[in-house]
Amino acid sequence: MENAVDAGSTSLEILVKEGGLKLLQITDNGCGIAKEDLPILCERFTTSKLQKFEDLGTIATYGFRGEALASISHIAHLTVTTKTKDSNCAWRAHYESGKLAPAKPGQTPDPKPVAGRQGTQITVEDLFYNVPTRRRAFRSASDEYNKIIDMVGRYAVHCNHVAFSCKKHGESSTSIAIQSIASVVDRIRHIYGGSVANELLEFSTADDRWGFKAQGWATNANYNIKKTTFLLFINHRCVESSNIRKAIEHTYAAFLPKNGHPFVYLSLEIDPQRVDVNVHPTKREVNFLNEDEIIQAVCEHIRSKLAAVDTSRTFMTQTLLPGGGGGWASPSSQQTLTDIAAATPAKPGTHSNPRRTPARPYENNLVRTDTNLRKITSMFPGASTPAATGGEGSSRSAVTENNGPGDVYQPEYEITDRAPVPCRLISVRELRAAVREDAHNELTEVIANHTFVGIVDERRRLAAIQGGVKLFLIDYGRACYEYLYQIGLTDFANFGTIKFSPPLDLRELLRMAAETEIKAEQKQKNRTTRKAKPNAVIREEDEDSEMPDSNPSFSATDLVELVANQLIERREMLLEYFSMEISPAGELHSIPLLVKGYMPPILTKLPHFLLRLGPNVAWDEEKPCFETFLRELASFYTPEQLPPEKRNDGEEHMEEEEAIKTRRKHVRWAVEHVFFPAFKARLVATGTLMKGGVLEIANLKGLYRVFERC
Repeated sequence: MENAVDAGSTSLEILVKEGGLKLLQITDNGCGIAKEDLPILCERFTTSKLQKFEDLGTIATYGFRGEALASISHIAHLTVTTKTKDSNCAWRAHYESGKLAPAKPGQTPDPKPVAGRQGTQITVEDLFYNVPTRRRAFRSASDEYNKIIDMVGRYAVHCNHVAFSCKKHGESSTSIAIQSIASVVDRIRHIYGGSVANELLEFSTADDRWGFKAQGWATNANYNIKKTTFLLFINHRCVESSNIRKAIEHTYAAFLPKNGHPFVYLSLEIDPQRVDVNVHPTKREVNFLNEDEIIQAVCEHIRSKLAAVDTSRTFMTQTLLPGGGGGWASPSSQQTLTDIAAATPAKPGTHSNPRRTPARPYENNLVRTDTNLRKITSMFPGASTPAATGGEGSSRSAVTENNGPGDVYQPEYEITDRAPVPCRLISVRELRAAVREDAHNELTEVIANHTFVGIVDERRRLAAIQGGVKLFLIDYGRACYEYLYQIGLTDFANFGTIKFSPPLDLRELLRMAAETEIKAEQKQKNRTTRKAKPNAVIREEDEDSEMPDSNPSFSATDLVELVANQLIERREMLLEYFSMEISPAGELHSIPLLVKGYMPPILTKLPHFLLRLGPNVAWDEEKPCFETFLRELASFYTPEQLPPEKRNDGEEHMEEEEAIKTRRKHVRWAVEHVFFPAFKARLVATGTLMKGGVLEIANLKGLYRVFERC
């Protein structure tokens, strides 16, 4: 793209197949390449952009080192079709390892005359066909295509005199289609959406003392997103600068809500003699003189622009859930403080001034967002926290007392200096992509910005959260299961470990689980028999006794040996990928640690977890094996259902078993202080969670309508 713009192109067409790995084709209408230059086109250090030695000190073009085509010709099948204005026909040449190559075996490698229009078409096929290790390191085709779209979109915004189009091979619709006459705002609207384009401010500043000019577009205080979108061009080259990004984010911090970020497109033109473009192998970063002074001047100018228009603010108030039929409230339904003030009737004899008249916000948009206020559990009868009977002061003391699990068992953690292991397995990347494809964007947004209200029912594992002006009931068991499965994919081969000292006997654990399963199965058979024969007398002790089947097909010993042999046989894989260490003799030394701050009930769930690994894990295929194992691991870590607290006439607690009380306290603390804070940062809410795990139970606007009717 950069070479095409240097060649005077006014139109660029990009065609992509399988994320660019199968096909990447770029067509322009520039000046073209002369036939005489084709034999050395892919030679290293070859360029037509430097005419004399002094040009090295004032480089004003994009590429000049002659390395892009040379590099590509070594790892892909490269074809160049080009036509100059003076040529009667186009010329097509094939390259391999920097040299001209024949199109087919036995043919001459010389360029062939073909029909074609003015300009150049570069076709790259089978990228990294001769470097399979590098090819496997790429992510999915959709991820690579998104990267291409991002880079094409950046240049489409900056090169406002060039038409851009980008699409996938075989599809009629284009992902990007921008005409050459489109303005910068229209280009931003097409690529980044109308919500960005409607809130843009144009800025322009310069200072001869530091030798720079800056211009661009930035959003005002009415727009904010979770992550900064920053388009930076220095001397028309797309680069990155963490210093400029941090300075701009710091500037916006005074105007945007907490965790809000802007969209900024900045084009800097600096004297080429002050810029060093060779500090990064791919020219993604540059160094220039007086960096601090230039950054300060640009940020001060943006700050003045923001302050000049910060007379009204617009805030999003509502999401549409459940149903997924819409997104955030449309701009037509939003009200600014100026609009509210203007709608307020003025008293006779007074002048209406929207800026000075205090505007009272609508009550149906006021929501509680302070997590230090009372939780819903403090309203339940018999709550043990001081907040159940006290006022504001007692509720604060209750929050302070529950900042940790208290007397609940807290394991000791050791931190190792083991370097993270990069995951290059295609199967794991496909599983991650499947989660992203099933993502429910609106529910993910609600969970990422929710306020935890409290646990409602521990037996059914229900908790209440607040999202905007709505109250939701969420199945935290299912949410934890989804989160832990995603953690397993994200931290694959990099798990922590829970070590057992001394090691546990694998077969003994499996035997405990097998006997329990057989007892439960036999009890179920006895109950079925009693229902079938209502006149038969079956005593409770007979129901609980181990009555072996008349024709057993599989004994507990056989089951234990089968599962134990499966795990011992695959112990190296379990240790490498899942931090699960099993000795050849059948001793369990460690299991994976998924969440720090929460410990599953080892004695209760570990035997059944190990037993389920036998029949429930598809050991013979890689992708199903990883998926089923991680789902069993997530099920093992998911907080279990707890029996309801025993109460006498709903007033006084009766004595519970000490183990259940301790476990209840640990689960409550972990759900509020470990899992739900982690959901905000890392949970991708899927469609499965949306269907049966979340229920809207209250809407502030709807409640106000009911109160008004009353």
